[in-house]
Amino acid sequence: MKRFAPLILVVLILGMVVTPLWAASSGTSASTSNRAPGAGVATAITTVTGMAISPLLGAGGYGAYQWMAAKKNKTPVESLPWYAQISFWLPALGLVGLVAAKDSLGAVVPPGFKKPLDVLETIENKASGLVAAGAVVPFTMIALSDMIATHVPAETHHTGLAMLHLGAIDFSWLLNILTVPFGIAVFAVVWMASHAINVLILLSPWGAIDAALKGARTALLGLLTVTATMNPWISAAMSVVVIIVAYLVAGWAFRLTIFGSIFSWDFFTLRRKRFQVAPGDNKVFAGGNLPEVPVRTYGRLRKTESGLSFTYKPWLVLPEKTASVPAAGLVVGQGLFFSTMLNASNETQFLLPPRYRGHEQALSETYGLGGVRPAGLRKAWSATKELFGGSAAKTQMV
Repeated sequence: MKRFAPLILVVLILGMVVTPLWAASSGTSASTSNRAPGAGVATAITTVTGMAISPLLGAGGYGAYQWMAAKKNKTPVESLPWYAQISFWLPALGLVGLVAAKDSLGAVVPPGFKKPLDVLETIENKASGLVAAGAVVPFTMIALSDMIATHVPAETHHTGLAMLHLGAIDFSWLLNILTVPFGIAVFAVVWMASHAINVLILLSPWGAIDAALKGARTALLGLLTVTATMNPWISAAMSVVVIIVAYLVAGWAFRLTIFGSIFSWDFFTLRRKRFQVAPGDNKVFAGGNLPEVPVRTYGRLRKTESGLSFTYKPWLVLPEKTASVPAAGLVVGQGLFFSTMLNASNETQFLLPPRYRGHEQALSETYGLGGVRPAGLRKAWSATKELFGGSAAKTQMV
């Protein structure tokens, strides 16, 4: 029962928030509810979910839709929100096109040329996600609240409550309290799951895998958009499924998000030039081979009198936990963009942020490991050189 408790909780929260909004908007005509994005509960849920899947494309496309709708209805475009101004959505969609071109060429160019662009795209996804969560999503949810408040019938019925003139009370503030935090929470959960794809691309050495991941995400966004034009409630139902799945993988996505953030920061700030290996206490990511420690958990690898230990805080804020680390057979695997620690079975024990590039030997000596050897793309390059008669990089042993 405990295993299904989180799923039951998220379904109850969705029901508690969506049900009153649906009831409040039930008096709205079908033509009104389908008039534009955000004009009904179903469309609002789809809009927020679509923006979370691809913030820049979602915000740019939503802004372009509002701008074209205003032109068609001869409404002054100056009154539209800033994201619906052509000065925002046109460059945003242009940048989306450049990213698509990069992804199209990514399957044929070497990873060394494409990886910096992937890091840059990861940073862009974070920035556009913050913009959408802080501005576009609240605008969308407030517009939904205003639409519901405007279309709730004001006439009262012949009951004892009619004398209270409940129809004259403005409940839009209450709807905003319900919808805005709910919309931001939904956006954050789905965005983390979608952003995980960008981080997986950072970990992937091959452009073909990158294209497949991007294609799956774009196909999902396109499916939501197409179904929204056909039947908003079908699209909303699909969006709810996406939200539930994103909630269930939230922990995995959160760890990937932290990994991608630190990876991007170390990569673009060239932190490896300012970094020094600390004597027995350094921050690393778990590789997934420590018992009861989730993969890519961020924590500290410590050297104590009793051996090595990994200390971490779940979700970075919960009480600290410690796991013992078997030191026998551990070596440092030197990669092209980031390095790892490998155990005796050649499995990844720890992932090292880019700050450790060039400091692998010092790290090995600090923890008394078995040395440094090529790994990942560097190992593949060494094997290729050996295949064609070149001298491969040799494993450095302490």
